[in-house]
Amino acid sequence: MARDFYHDVVRKALEQEGWKITHDPFPLNIGNIGYEVDLGAERLIAAEKTMRREPSR
Repeated sequence: MARDFYHDVVRKALEQEGWKITHDPFPLNIGNIGYEVDLGAERLIAAEKTMRREPSR
């Protein structure tokens, strides 16, 4: 598969913005025809626990 000029630039930009690249390329089947989409990605969501449990005395 030939990659275009922007592939690595786009991948790096997505990763820097908190996206996780899940597939490179992303396989896609529609009926009996197979395709490869350039990238598969998902947004990472971080959660912080603000309440802390104090140790019992």
